[in-house]
Amino acid sequence: MTETQTVDRASMPACDYKPRPYVGPPRDEIRRLRQQYVHPSVFALYKDPIMIVDGHMQWLFDESGRRYLDMIAGIVTVSCGHCHPKIVKRIQEQVGTLQHATTIYLHPLLPLLSQKLAEKMPPGLDVTYFVNSGSEAVELAINMARAYTGHTDVIAVRNAYHGMSSTSAGLTSHHTWKRDMPLGARIHHALCPDPYRNPFEGTPEEIASKSAVEIRDLIRFSTPGQVAAFIAEPIQGVGGVTQGASNYLSEAYAIIREHEGLCISDEVQTGFGRTGDHYWGFEHYGVTPDMVVLAKGMGNGVPIAAVTTRREIAEAFTSRLHFNTYGGNPVSMAACLAVLEVIEEDGLQENARVVGECLKAGLLELQKRHPLVGDVRGMGLMLGVEIVSDRATKEPGTAETARILEESRERGVLLGKGGIYGNVLRIKPPMCISREDAEFTIAILDEAFSAVEAGPVNRP
Repeated sequence: MTETQTVDRASMPACDYKPRPYVGPPRDEIRRLRQQYVHPSVFALYKDPIMIVDGHMQWLFDESGRRYLDMIAGIVTVSCGHCHPKIVKRIQEQVGTLQHATTIYLHPLLPLLSQKLAEKMPPGLDVTYFVNSGSEAVELAINMARAYTGHTDVIAVRNAYHGMSSTSAGLTSHHTWKRDMPLGARIHHALCPDPYRNPFEGTPEEIASKSAVEIRDLIRFSTPGQVAAFIAEPIQGVGGVTQGASNYLSEAYAIIREHEGLCISDEVQTGFGRTGDHYWGFEHYGVTPDMVVLAKGMGNGVPIAAVTTRREIAEAFTSRLHFNTYGGNPVSMAACLAVLEVIEEDGLQENARVVGECLKAGLLELQKRHPLVGDVRGMGLMLGVEIVSDRATKEPGTAETARILEESRERGVLLGKGGIYGNVLRIKPPMCISREDAEFTIAILDEAFSAVEAGPVNRP
């Protein structure tokens, strides 16, 4: 299928980038090799998987040169755009100078990046430890909280996703991501404050308050009466872009601190300006956490993650040795420093706000016309659309969501999915997308919704 055939009515925005001709093994051979040699738990999203071989800003290209608008950003990782020229240049320069140096030596980029992150944080959050992935950062944050407080129990939120290592998988609250084996210890899950699927009734603010109060009972009945930490995503990512009203975190943090615990904000997906109005997700709630977990977009695709905290918390973790071979790697440091500069120079936080508002307004208009759309939520360029087969009962439209993904892909738009039922469209593109791209996405979703509503759905 040629690029001119990828859409029905909507016209794909222009792009002056020409991908390099692909000269590698054919797609069928790559698929065969993957099936034979790659671990079978590594899955592909579409029935007929796409092979991506090139990328430029918000665009991805397959081996035939066909172009796609990337509206999921490598699962919320490509913050500034694929192969952003300034970031590529910085990485190339660093690789050609020094590819690796561990933290047993001094290197200028490690403290320089730590300083830059401290400047973006509230006063007092000014000490950073670098690791390789969000899972590892979450694990480190929990260990530091336990060391500092002397307590063990940790509270996460139902529907959360925090990673795939032992403790982070235990904090994750989706049965679809859990195995029948020990995953962390002394972990408890509080009610998710999102009003769309919540057992409490009332306004979003009332539901948030009731959900926060439930934490006190959880501590009373499931812990010794003290906790090490409470960890929450300001907006749940894998959980389907769910969140509580603006009063939730302040009330939840107060209860945790009453019980001697630390408050951890998981900013792996909400950080670095993606939510538009603020640089960090927790700022929307008017709170200051004790620790902030960072990953994904901070490297624009380069593996890097971090925990930023207060000095006294960090000092409590120095009684034993702790080391990370690749944490502080100069290539990763160079990439993140470039990302911070690009976010400022290209105005990406403001773009996330402006284009995000346009995109959300378009989704809300689609909700009026398409009964499949049960809920539209999120902020900035972190948006979710919950698909239901029946609005009255909120029956999850899992099969419909799968079809919408396929219909959108055929029209040139790549989306993600999430939620406990796999029925939430995740729309979290590179923050460089334009208003024209947003309007194109809305037009494609309009077509995709209409196609799914008009045809039969094969339910599992």
